[in-house]
Amino acid sequence: MGSAETTQGSTATAVSLGMPGIPGRRIDAPQIGGVQIEETRLRGPGFAPDPARPADPRLLDRFGRTATDLRVSVIDKCNLRCTYCMPADGMAWLPQNRLLTAEEIRRLVGIAVRDLGVREVRLTGGEPLVRKDLADIVAGLRTDHPDLPLSLTTNAVGLAERAAELAAAGLTRINVSLDTLRADTFATLARRPFLDRALAGIEAAVAAGLAPLKINAVLLRGVNDEQAPELVSWALDHGHELRFIEQMPLDADHGWRRENLVGAAETRALLSRDFVLSPDPRARNGAPAERFLVAAKARPDVVLGTVGIIASVTEPFCGDCRRTRLTAEGRVMSCLFSREETDLAGPLRSGATDAEIADRWRGAMWAKPRAHGMDRPGLGDAGFVQPERTMSAIGG
Repeated sequence: MGSAETTQGSTATAVSLGMPGIPGRRIDAPQIGGVQIEETRLRGPGFAPDPARPADPRLLDRFGRTATDLRVSVIDKCNLRCTYCMPADGMAWLPQNRLLTAEEIRRLVGIAVRDLGVREVRLTGGEPLVRKDLADIVAGLRTDHPDLPLSLTTNAVGLAERAAELAAAGLTRINVSLDTLRADTFATLARRPFLDRALAGIEAAVAAGLAPLKINAVLLRGVNDEQAPELVSWALDHGHELRFIEQMPLDADHGWRRENLVGAAETRALLSRDFVLSPDPRARNGAPAERFLVAAKARPDVVLGTVGIIASVTEPFCGDCRRTRLTAEGRVMSCLFSREETDLAGPLRSGATDAEIADRWRGAMWAKPRAHGMDRPGLGDAGFVQPERTMSAIGG
């Protein structure tokens, strides 16, 4: 494929493939979540910036994309052990002194918003509710950025006790990960019998004014795939927007296989048994979910709500990705599947200025791979190497 013209702003365009990466400094056996990782490349202090990077304050990459959506992992710990994310016995968590402090998160978000063009922030984990000072983090960010869209991704276990304080602190919205409405299936998937607590958390979030909620569900073949219409009916009845997310190779056991995937086309077919789906006419604007209007088969002219499908594997949207991620220990991950990371916490704690940290962040995003950690999309294809980090250690 030849080069194509790029445009200013966040519009993604196709460009030539096979562009070289920016060299990073190799760290022998760095640790991620207490596990030694041989293949991850960590960009430490002083790595040389690419002279081809333009003098632009935004988070540009080599493929015409601009990151404006920041995901900040506040902790790697989780109170569930979902089969597609973690081993049954859990993982070796980061020690407390490796986690970004509330003030460090506040400073890094400030740099992102003020100097790098970030326009919305989502706090993730692990499970962010496990972090005791979460409301303080939210309050600090709201004080600094009164108009910033500030959301949270959670499994809602424990949310019943904290929804009101998070809303009062200034949280804008909540995304809840919920794969089933059946207690036995929940216990199988999450390895914890906490469905009632998750549903109570959702109710509390609505009561606290954090609606409309987005509900994220992962379908696993032979486990909960046939429950997809049931989830849609429940979400429509409660005014939530359900999004189905294709299972990605980010599991700790490395048991993911593409042939076992419940893909977007199959999900649409499952839903079409009970509903009529039609494309949502609203612009996607970099959102990961393709949205559909939902109607009952008996009344196809009456729209009941919307449903989204995030098809990271079968219908990838990498060309319009606008996300940048900070891990719980303060490293930039430009892509969920990147095997290179750029440390911001080290320079921050060593006295680096905001301008120096901002420029390191720009360099990290300039080096972003085209798709799925490679020069082309293809999760599970030849050449794809699953990252050692699991989703809990990255932050969604």
